[in-house]
Amino acid sequence: MKELNPTDPIGQNIIKLISNVCFSVFVFSVLIFTVIAITYQPPDPWESSRALTKIFTDVENATFKTDNSVLKTGEDIATAPMAMPDGSLSPITETTIEKSEEELGTRNVSLKSGCEDVSVVNCSEPRVLIAIQRFNLRTFKAIAFLDYQTPVNGSRPNECDVAWRFRNKKEKSWRKYRDFRRFRMGFKDDCSYKVVRPGRWHSGLNARRPRFRYGNDPRARIAPPVRDDEINDTIPVLGSDSAFRKGRYLYYSRGGDYCKGMNHYLWSLLCALGEARYLNRTLVMDLSICLASSYTQSKKDEEGKDFRFYFDFEHLKEVSSIVEEGEFLKDWKRWDKSHKMKIPLRKVASYKTTPMQLRKDKSTVIWRQFDAPEPDNYWYRVCEGPSAKYVERPWQAIWKSKRLMNIVSEISGSMDWDFDAVHVVRGEKAQNKELWPNLDDDTSPNALAAKLEGKIAPWRNLYIATNEPFYNYFDKLRSHYKVHLLDDYKYLWGNTSEWYNETTLLNGGRPVEFDGYMRVEVDTEVLYRSKTRIETFYNLTKDCKDGINTC
Repeated sequence: MKELNPTDPIGQNIIKLISNVCFSVFVFSVLIFTVIAITYQPPDPWESSRALTKIFTDVENATFKTDNSVLKTGEDIATAPMAMPDGSLSPITETTIEKSEEELGTRNVSLKSGCEDVSVVNCSEPRVLIAIQRFNLRTFKAIAFLDYQTPVNGSRPNECDVAWRFRNKKEKSWRKYRDFRRFRMGFKDDCSYKVVRPGRWHSGLNARRPRFRYGNDPRARIAPPVRDDEINDTIPVLGSDSAFRKGRYLYYSRGGDYCKGMNHYLWSLLCALGEARYLNRTLVMDLSICLASSYTQSKKDEEGKDFRFYFDFEHLKEVSSIVEEGEFLKDWKRWDKSHKMKIPLRKVASYKTTPMQLRKDKSTVIWRQFDAPEPDNYWYRVCEGPSAKYVERPWQAIWKSKRLMNIVSEISGSMDWDFDAVHVVRGEKAQNKELWPNLDDDTSPNALAAKLEGKIAPWRNLYIATNEPFYNYFDKLRSHYKVHLLDDYKYLWGNTSEWYNETTLLNGGRPVEFDGYMRVEVDTEVLYRSKTRIETFYNLTKDCKDGINTC
């Protein structure tokens, strides 16, 4: 057989064909790898965006179907407790207490000699605090104790008052809360201290913080002693023209989201925060909220509500680059007055201009304007379509207001953190027989009593989180359980409460209504802190949460 000569036309063609095939395979492989690299998005460290979308709300044809009886925010979504910003205040454990006892032993701090006077307790003696710490660890298992103050004398010689800071183990944030209790102390056979009886929530009045008077007017209202001075929700100020000019800002004009439900508002706000992060810009934020009629006593939309009434502005400032709209416009106006050169500005008229198209824009201000008719003037439209692959909503940035969370701690603490809860959804859903034909009957007092039997032990503390407007609706359950409703705690937001004083101060001296949305926030968080939780849908009724055929 004749050997194939590479110089022959046939041999050259075969070699060319093989090389072309190999090169095509190489190019195709590179193309596939490039497409995968561009389109791949790493998993969201919180949850998948699709799952979180369902948690917050369901979107259909740019309108929202929501269950306004429960609200989840960033601290509820985290899968584990977040680390504190400074890494301090680790919870006190039995090991911590044992180390304290060892240190006391090396300093020769003796026990009460001979127990000669068992009616008098030296509250400042370190072993008193150790006895209280050990008692608290055994008794309040839902609480992580962070630090204690030195006990002080109570009202009797054998009583001690002590204050501490804590967090609930079910709360995923690093926020701290405060309690102070009175303990009746005694002695064991070996003359060591023991707790004879603990006081109730906030019973240790001698360990409370000093009263605080608002303003310089001697006639000004004196706040109750439980003031939370760790809240810092002041508005950040840029401070100088140079600082303003060096910044890069993303400014959203008010759109169709205004006066919509809070879940809609959050969904859109998180889109704006996400785009600002993607563009590496500071978000210009309007702190004025319009509260939808579904949450107000007047049953009308109410403008002029402060973002800080509902959400934790201090936390938002710490995790996001934001500037308040009023301060921003003031600085912008001052710049224009004092400089001939105007600030570079790009106006974006449509949400269809994607964040990816704005990524390289060098303008000082990118101003998104939402002037189109609904639903094209919703903020969240910016994050739809291809943008969803690039813009991630920062769920962890939105926490509930610390002032409202203090009320949650007050309610939970008043039940000694040992309670069960049932979530009873009624309201408009119970009246809508077409979508929820069984809900009204399934949540009637008789039905509730029958369905809770066997699930919750008799005479347990039972917190009922509900949108049922009639307070006495659940009276039948009072013969089975120690029933608690949100309205039992009206004093926590009444005109002598700390919440009332602080929100009034925040609102320029005008009292703030404890509205329906605040009720939802507090109800939700107390519900989450219960030991046993019974839900309306899937537990109390065979109806579907979103109506017929949606289970």
